[in-house]
Amino acid sequence: MAIVRMFASAREVAGTASIVIDGGTVAEVLDKAIVQFGQRFAEVLATSKVWVNGEEVSREHAVGNNDEVAVLPPVSGGI
Repeated sequence: MAIVRMFASAREVAGTASIVIDGGTVAEVLDKAIVQFGQRFAEVLATSKVWVNGEEVSREHAVGNNDEVAVLPPVSGGI
């Protein structure tokens, strides 16, 4: 089971900073997150980076027990 950590707008849409989800790949984990959190979460994912254990990976990347899947939406800011 992967620990999904959500940041910025992903956290806002999901209403939580983390959740444990079962899946064999990043895509499976994220698909289950979309089912749980809905279309707005899917829209955030479309523009987000996904990292597993601190490394940017593809959606086909394998996920093992206790791996951390981080959803990192683009962040804007300024002065």
